[in-house]
Amino acid sequence: MAKKLNGTVIVTYRCNARCSMCNRYKAPSMPQEEITLDTIKKLPQMYFTNITGGEPFIREDLPQIVRELYKKSDRIVISTNGFFTDRIVALCKEFPQIGIRISIEGLEKTNNEIRGLEDGFNKGYTTLLKLKEMGMQDVGFGMTVQDKNADDLVPLYKLSDELNMEFATASLHNSFYFVESKNVIKDRPMVAKNFEDLVNELLKSNSPKKWFRAYFNHGLINYIYSGKRLLPCDMSFDTFFIDPYGDVMPCNGTKEKEVMGNLNEKTWDELWNSEEAEKVRSKVRCCDRNCWMIGSVSPAMHKYIHKPALWVIKHKFLRYFKDKKYSMFENKIVCDYRDGKVTKEELDLLSTCDFDGVIFDGLSDLSKEQLKDKTGEEIVDADILAQTISKGI
Repeated sequence: MAKKLNGTVIVTYRCNARCSMCNRYKAPSMPQEEITLDTIKKLPQMYFTNITGGEPFIREDLPQIVRELYKKSDRIVISTNGFFTDRIVALCKEFPQIGIRISIEGLEKTNNEIRGLEDGFNKGYTTLLKLKEMGMQDVGFGMTVQDKNADDLVPLYKLSDELNMEFATASLHNSFYFVESKNVIKDRPMVAKNFEDLVNELLKSNSPKKWFRAYFNHGLINYIYSGKRLLPCDMSFDTFFIDPYGDVMPCNGTKEKEVMGNLNEKTWDELWNSEEAEKVRSKVRCCDRNCWMIGSVSPAMHKYIHKPALWVIKHKFLRYFKDKKYSMFENKIVCDYRDGKVTKEELDLLSTCDFDGVIFDGLSDLSKEQLKDKTGEEIVDADILAQTISKGI
C-alpha cells in the first residue's frame, strides 16, 4: 500500500490583499486556467492537505474542491485572509471538521498597514469569532513576523490563547511563490527577542502541542539568523505542492519554479515516478536555502520526532526543575552574531534575500498576457465585483 503524502493545493494566485511582504497579488492566475475538479480527483491519498492561494475563497467552487479533497485527505486546513466571511461560514457549516487559519499580521493598526486591506483586522477577527461561536475547533491566526510587527507577536498569541484558538507563525521568506526576492529582517536581535518571548510563553503552557510549536519557533530564530536547518528537508519525497496550473512542485520556497510534472497531463503515479520528478528531488537534496516554513517543517518534525522531542523534554525539565528559561542564544549562529564572529552583511548574504535578483512569478504565458493592459489589482478587483454582481449583492 502506497504511503500517504502531505500536500498543499494552491487553488488560485488571485488575491484581494496587498501584503507588503508578498507581491502575489500583482501576478494573478486566470480563472479559466486554474486547477479543476478533474485534476484534483487525480491527487494521491494524503494524511494532511493545506488549501491556499492567493486567496482561496475567491474561488466560488471551493466547496466542491473541499468535497473532493475530503475523499483523499484525513485533515484539511485552509489558509485565508478572512475577507469573505459569508463564504467561510457557509463552508464551515458543511465541513465543521475543517481547519481555518486566518492571516493576521499583528494588532489592528499594524495588520492593516501590512496587509493593505481596509478594516482587514476587524474582518478577519470577526470571522474567527463567528467560527468559534459555531463551535469550530480547528481555527486560529496565522502571522508572518517581520520588523514592522514583531512587537505584536506575543500580544497576538495571548489573544489567540484567551480565545482558545490556534496560533501559527512564519518569518519573511523569498521565493517565486511570493513573487519577492528582497524580504529581509533588518533588526534580527529585536525580532528574535520577540520570538524568544513567544517560545517561553508556549513552554509555560500545559499543551504538548504548544511545546512542539515552541521548537518550531526556536527554528524560526535560527532561520532569521540564516542558520542551517535544524531538521532535514524531505520536500518532493514525502510532501508536494500543486499550483493553479496543475504543476506539481517540491515546495513554495524555491527561487524559480521547480516542476516535477503536470497533473493535467499525467496520472499521479506517472508524474511522481517520472524522470522530471527525480531531477527535482536531486535538486532538493542539494538545496541550500534553509527554509523554515510550516509546510516543510511539520512533516520533518513528525518524521524525525526524536530531535524536537528531546528538545521539548530538555526545556520542560529546565523550566520546572532548574527554573531556567529558553534563550535564543541556544542557537550558535545567534551567539556568533553577538560575539562579532559574523556580521549583518554576511548573514544577509546567507539568507534567501537577493538584492540584485530577478523576481520570478511562476505564471503561465496566458496569465502574463492579461497583465499587459491591466495591473493584477485591477484584474482581481474586477473579478470580485463581477462575482458580487452575479449574485445580485
